[in-house]
Order: sequence, then C-alpha cells, then structure tokens
Amino acid sequence: MPQTVSHSYENEVTSERVRRHGKELWDHARARGATINCPEARILRSFSLAEVAEILSVSGSYLRQLSIDGLGPPPELGTAGRRSYTLRQINELRSYLASARPTEALKFSPRRRDGEKLQIISVGYGPAGTTTALYLAQGLALQGFRVLAIDLDARGSLSKMFGYFSRFHPPLYNGSMYAAMRYDDDRASMRDVIQPTHFDGLDLVPGTIELGLFEEESSQRYHGEGLRYPDPSMRMVSAIEEVEGDYDVVVIGGAPVGGFLGASAFEAATGVLVTVRPQLTDIVSTAMFLHILSHDVSLIEKSGRSVNYDFTKFLVTRHDPRDVPEQEAAALLRDSLGDDLLNASVWESNAIGKAWLQERSLYELSAGAVGRSAYEQAMETLNSTNAEVMDLICEVWGRPPIYVSQTSRSTTAGKTKSRLRRLSK
Repeated sequence: MPQTVSHSYENEVTSERVRRHGKELWDHARARGATINCPEARILRSFSLAEVAEILSVSGSYLRQLSIDGLGPPPELGTAGRRSYTLRQINELRSYLASARPTEALKFSPRRRDGEKLQIISVGYGPAGTTTALYLAQGLALQGFRVLAIDLDARGSLSKMFGYFSRFHPPLYNGSMYAAMRYDDDRASMRDVIQPTHFDGLDLVPGTIELGLFEEESSQRYHGEGLRYPDPSMRMVSAIEEVEGDYDVVVIGGAPVGGFLGASAFEAATGVLVTVRPQLTDIVSTAMFLHILSHDVSLIEKSGRSVNYDFTKFLVTRHDPRDVPEQEAAALLRDSLGDDLLNASVWESNAIGKAWLQERSLYELSAGAVGRSAYEQAMETLNSTNAEVMDLICEVWGRPPIYVSQTSRSTTAGKTKSRLRRLSK
C-alpha cells in the first residue's frame, strides 16, 4: 500500500521538505550514538631520546644527564631504561631549556614575542597541497610553535588526517570556517569552531560540506545587494583576529581556486606557499592558478586595501630527482622563479603515500611502519622544506635564521646531500 503523507506536510515546499529530511536524519544519527563534536581518539606516539635531541638540536648525552639530575620533565622509561618523551613533555623541556639557557631562548622557545605579527600561511592550489599543509602544521608544532590549521576543503581532506569525520565521528554541524563567516544570526565565534588535535600546540578548524554555503551566500549578496567583491573575504580576516593572541602561525589548506572562499584565504594570508610538480602540465596549471590569484588580489586592491605578502614562495613537490624530464622542468622553474622557489623539494615517496593511506603522517609513525630507508629519505626532504619556511618566519620577525643550518648539521641532512651527489653522477 502507498504510504500516507502526513497532513502537516502536504503543503510544504521543496526546500522545507529537504530541510525536514536533513533534520530527521541528523536527529536519528545522534539518537543512535553518533558523536558529533569530537574526533577519533588518537594519541601521538612518544619520541625517543635521539629524536628529541635532534628536534631540540642538543646532544643525547645532555638530555640523558638532565634526566639523571632530575631537571626538566621526567621522561618515560621503557625497556632497558630507554628514555622517551611525549610532545607535551618536549614542550616542557623547551620551557626549561629557554629558562636555563637564556641566550638560546629563541632556539628552544620560538613562540612570537611582543611586536611580532601572527603569520598566516595559505598553501595555494597545487599537487600535494593538503599533504604540504599537514606536514607544515605538524612540523611547526613539533618545533614549539603554537599552530592553528584551517581546512577549507569541503571534503575535509586535511581534517581526516587528524581523526575527524571517521565512520563514528561525522562532521560537526556549524563547526567549519563557514560558521565563523556566515551572514545570519547563527554566526559562531571563531573559538567555538576550533577543535583540538593529538599534537600538543596544534588546533584545527575542520572543513565540511557546509563551506559550499559560503560561496552561495556570498554570490547572492554580491549580485543581489551590490556589495563589493572583497566584502566576504574580510570575514575570515575578522574571524582570525579573534584568536590572534593564541597562536604564532596559522596554516590554511584546501582553499578552492577562485570564488569567495579562496579570495578569503588570500586576503587573510601574510604569506603564500604554492606547490608545483616538476612536470609541464602541472607547471601550466600553476601558471593558471597564479592568473586567478592575481585577479582576486587585484579586486581587493581596487577596493582600497593593499595586499602585501611577507613572502610568496614555491615548493617543488612529488619530485623524482632521477627522472631527466623532471630535472629539466625543475631547472625551468628555477630559471623562472629564482629565489622565490624554495631550495628544498619534497621527493616522490612511497612512505608518505603509505602513511596517507593510514590517515597518518610520518611524524606519527615509526620507521618500521613504512620501511626505514624510505622513511628517512622522506623525512629528510620534509624537514628541509619546513626548515626553510620556519626561517622565512624568523626573517619576518626580525630574527636570525637557524632552522636550515640546524637541518644541514643533522646526520639525516648529510645523508640527503650524499644521495643527491650520487644521483648527480
């Protein structure tokens, strides 16, 4: 028998019916125990004494003696007395060392000081853009920066890497950047949409399908009310200003090309990092993206607001240095971009791919999980890239560069140089 339609629903229009179905599904999911406002429970692994020594740029024997003397946070003791530290303990070590060795305080505690402005880095359109945003945000947190990652991808690609939107943890309603930028009375505080992650010092604004609503609503206002194009983009600027004092660096990932949401990301940014694969088709795509970015920025400038990035840098990613055409394409990029192309590049890596399939980063895994050789090679290129970006931040803040030199002194950096020499022969 055909199902009887309730009398109360007979006169509802299509939008009302769709809205009702959405609410019913939402309520039923919650009634059955779906957790709406927290990620999959994750605990970041502890780091060995050797790893902590490399992260802090001190010797392992020095850290071991601190532990013996009862100075700094007590490490975890494993088999055969092996010492390890959680990221929270590493940050406690940073505070102790900054106090005990004040001449090196900036090295151990890089958080911005009075007068140093918040750095907002938008990772622009390009291959491995989400991966780059992930490793940059986590790498900064491992080095002691207070970081906010903002996911502007409606599919939540970056958010999934932090345990959000798993099978038992669906997207949070009104919990993306859209909630802090929307135009109606349901607009939320920026603090209400920020979620914690399993990395101490790193928070996240998840990306959800709701982000598409911002594009629609902004377009309606632009065409229907005659508002100027940059009006929507200022909403992200205002939202981030609410929490400016809580962070040192904001990393924006997943910004769509063109449109109001993309323009918002580049209006808010103080620096832009564009990823490009050294292949001609990808280089052409990058050129097209730069044309769109130029258009968006010009509209903002025409409204009377200047756009002065502290840096616009390009990163070669997914690079196979053994491939001759890619070597030629990389040389083309260097000729065209000069010093705006980072010296480091991220190599094509099975280790990064394997970690991604597990919705983890290499920082979360041990070398054995993906193969030690592949792990070390990938980490070398990732850490070298992050070091360059961190030195850019130091330059903006008027500090001397330290991170590239630290990386070049490490054993793993020496291995990278050795490999590069072999490949060039």
